[in-house]
Amino acid sequence: MAGIHRDTLLRWLRQHAIPEPRRDRRGWRVFTPQEAATIVAFARGDGRAAARAIPLDDETAIARLEAIDWDFAAANTAYLTHGLHPYPAKFIPQIPNALIQELSSVGETVGDIFCGSGTTLLEALQLKRHAVGIDANPLAVLISKAKTTPLTVSEFEQLVAHRIACERMLGVAESRAGDMFHDGRPFKSESWRPAPEICEFWFVPHVVEELAELRCLIDGVPDKSARRLCKAVFAAIIVAVSKQDSDTRYVRREKTVEPGDTTRRYLSQLDAAIFAVREVSDLIEDRFSCEVFDEDVLDAPETEPFDLMVTSPPYPNAYSYHLYHKTRLIWLGYDADRFKKVEIGSHRKYSSKGRNRATPETFRREFMQIFQWLRERLRTRRHACFVIGDSTIDGDRIDNASLLASAGATAGFREIARIGRKIAPTRKSFNPRIGKIKSEKILILRKE
Repeated sequence: MAGIHRDTLLRWLRQHAIPEPRRDRRGWRVFTPQEAATIVAFARGDGRAAARAIPLDDETAIARLEAIDWDFAAANTAYLTHGLHPYPAKFIPQIPNALIQELSSVGETVGDIFCGSGTTLLEALQLKRHAVGIDANPLAVLISKAKTTPLTVSEFEQLVAHRIACERMLGVAESRAGDMFHDGRPFKSESWRPAPEICEFWFVPHVVEELAELRCLIDGVPDKSARRLCKAVFAAIIVAVSKQDSDTRYVRREKTVEPGDTTRRYLSQLDAAIFAVREVSDLIEDRFSCEVFDEDVLDAPETEPFDLMVTSPPYPNAYSYHLYHKTRLIWLGYDADRFKKVEIGSHRKYSSKGRNRATPETFRREFMQIFQWLRERLRTRRHACFVIGDSTIDGDRIDNASLLASAGATAGFREIARIGRKIAPTRKSFNPRIGKIKSEKILILRKE
């Protein structure tokens, strides 16, 4: 229509000479007829069409959000680095993508105060926003930074060299008695490993040796960003090669993990990660930043102001991240007990039998404090979005969206929309004793 090459169109978008359109669930730009007409006019030399996007009013934005099919049943949720690391109960990227597009503009800052595996942060960056994340789980901070950090040519070369070193180690670790150069002794690493009681309870001996050697090789990667990616890949395989049943079941079961399987799994994950980070490195522009804070949001961390906040907070009594990530935290050298003490919503706190056990009012009070802090961080008349479902506490169904709306009202946040969605049966698995959550709400509050 405009008579221009695709590269020219992309250059104009990067230069903000024409408005950035919405993106669909695959991340493709979708131009309306009016936007297309603006571009045609600009291509023909109409200087008045050199545009900036006109912000939508709340009523129009909410109407468009309510028209979306939020189930996203057939959507690809593992594009870019979204599949870098398993993270139970994370929300799918299409949800923050839609909220960011409708409720913020290019160049603004999007925050996620329970950033988890960095879903909101990555979507904000690819939609040309700055991103700020906060999480008390050091593993979440590691994953979020690894997912959102582009790498340089030099850092990719370091990853290739690291991979070669791991392959050499694999050749030794998987050698068997029938091999010509095998000396009859099992592979043994001289590197650091967790306390013996952790190793013996959760891992077979040869897995411990391979994990120890992999961790040593990772520590030898020179640059921090490349090393961080390797650590995230390392953490991603630990539960699979341990005796822990799964990411959502903290019980032991025997698994068949042969010598060399641990390293092979790591190399496979590393290859996928390198491919995904190359895509991210090509996509994200240097002018957009992402900062992730390893802090408890109840401690009121000092961050830059937000233009939009999008998060999926922990559901009370639904999950204990410190427990199911415990072996990962220990192998990475993190303080699992520190995170355990500050984790909001953990099943451990709500299932306690003591007089200090947490209750729905505990959850509400914690968020009253969070909203007072958020009021200082979020700009006036901008939005705070929460994706949250119900909980079961002492046999009672708890409407968490209403709890959040009530807590927000005490700090001047007004509810302007509450949209329901169904959760795919394969997602959001929680403690089976409190039931599987089948739906959740997208709660949109506005700071008055």
